Amino acid sequence: MNINDFKLERYFAKHEFSAKYLLSSSDCDGYELSYILENASEHEIKLWNELKLGYTESQGNPILREAILQYYNIKNIENVVVATPGELNFISMNVLLNSKDHAITISPSYQSLSEVVKSIKCDLSYWKPNTNTWEFDTNDLEKLIQKNTKLIILNFPHNPTGSYLTKSQLNEIVNIAKRSDIYIFSDEMYHKLISENTEELPPIADIYDKGISLWGTSKTFGLGGLRTGWLVTKNLDFIDKVIAFKDYLSICNSAPSEILSIMALNNIDKFLAPNLLKIRNNIHIFDQFVKSQKIISSFTVPKAGSTCFVKLNIEQSSLEFSNNLVEKTGIMTVPSEMYAFEGKYIRVGFGRSNFPKVLHELGVYLKNYETY
Repeated sequence: MNINDFKLERYFAKHEFSAKYLLSSSDCDGYELSYILENASEHEIKLWNELKLGYTESQGNPILREAILQYYNIKNIENVVVATPGELNFISMNVLLNSKDHAITISPSYQSLSEVVKSIKCDLSYWKPNTNTWEFDTNDLEKLIQKNTKLIILNFPHNPTGSYLTKSQLNEIVNIAKRSDIYIFSDEMYHKLISENTEELPPIADIYDKGISLWGTSKTFGLGGLRTGWLVTKNLDFIDKVIAFKDYLSICNSAPSEILSIMALNNIDKFLAPNLLKIRNNIHIFDQFVKSQKIISSFTVPKAGSTCFVKLNIEQSSLEFSNNLVEKTGIMTVPSEMYAFEGKYIRVGFGRSNFPKVLHELGVYLKNYETY
């Protein structure tokens, strides 16, 4: 197959581990191994101490799949498959689509939610938000439906804008899909990272027979290094095809990561609550910061997730701005070019404890930056 380079990941590869500060990270600070273990139960510690580093079950450790299903109405572990999140996205698109199909994805979006589809030679349409509010209109989505539409790809909480749907909007999307017998693949990697006044959405797998939910430990739990993700769906035929495709990729999962993921899932409050507090505090700090910055022409407070997309009042491109910023200050930001999205935007991430320090350094830089 032919597939284009993953622009965002190549940009991170260039700067992430050399930059002094990261202002655009979509994940939260990673927890230490000792923190996971100290919050584990006696039984979970026993699993850890007796762990053998052999091959694991391709579909995922049954105990892990049981732990996953405590967050879904679906209660059969056969409806769950575990792998890395990116792998599961890649497999799903290849299992569901062929070159005669049409798919719809949201934009801007994480590149794999569009690029894998394009590599299959599918016709692809983009569901775009109002850039003043970052709200997605379901009427716009319905207009994109074609006779050969096979798949709708969602991502809420939304990376990078922080947009979210209401339950009624989600139900409208399900009704749109039902009328044309369309699958819905829902990237829910930021599940449960929502603002205090926002109603949490159910996983798509719980409310639609052809709904496929993707979640994992990277964002919600602050455990990206585990590389644990999972798909949940009522469609067992789809699950079987994913498992068979996985045989050509990772085959099975990391045994230590599976046990550590069990600990995290069974003790979610120990991981989620600190991340939510950090995100909410940093959003408040940033909201105050932008009021004194002419270069930031708009900021919509995110309803969910750990990121926002802010518009810049600059003459140069957002890529040039980001390149200059990291070169002169060591602050890495992600420009809108990494999302193939028109306009001058950068992503801001709220999940890091050093966020106030980074904002201070950014403020110093912006004092000497010429605005237009």
